[in-house]
Amino acid sequence: MSLINTEIKPFKATAFQNGEFIEVTEADLKGKWSVVFFYPADFTFVCPTELEDLANHYEAFKKLDVEIYSVSTDTHFSHKAWHDTSEAIGKIQFPMIGDPNGVVTNNFDVMREGQGLADRGTFVIDPQGVIQLVEVTCEGVGRDAGELLRKVKAAQYIAAHPGEVCPAKWQEGEKTLKPSLDLVGKI
Repeated sequence: MSLINTEIKPFKATAFQNGEFIEVTEADLKGKWSVVFFYPADFTFVCPTELEDLANHYEAFKKLDVEIYSVSTDTHFSHKAWHDTSEAIGKIQFPMIGDPNGVVTNNFDVMREGQGLADRGTFVIDPQGVIQLVEVTCEGVGRDAGELLRKVKAAQYIAAHPGEVCPAKWQEGEKTLKPSLDLVGKI
């Protein structure tokens, strides 16, 4: 079953952020746009490249009032150790949620059965706590924060402009479409 247009499920987890351990719940993801970014494991290979890319784009997300939450089934202690020892991960200012019991990972349906690891899942959640975008990739395919930022801008645009849609490769400021009978067969 697709999670698109479903409300996020309740959870409570501990995250590492800016030198502290903090509690994060589903309520923290409401009231503004959020990105929940699942990855398989700390101290691995593709994961730090993705998280560093997100860290490099973090200010652009913040300007859109978007909070990023990275999640793996590692503990918050592991996140702190990784943050303290990796130059790439040391750039991260967003919450790094530890999910060793798998509640958050299972809520978003990205737990690899029998492995205890999350798939590479990306979820964009609107201020009402409703999932507007889902992307899941295989183990070896890293994600691009710039493309994610474009998708967040598109989701925010269509939320603010009912009746309009953003075509492929749409960039902020470009023309959108207004679906109608008049457009059928003309695109």
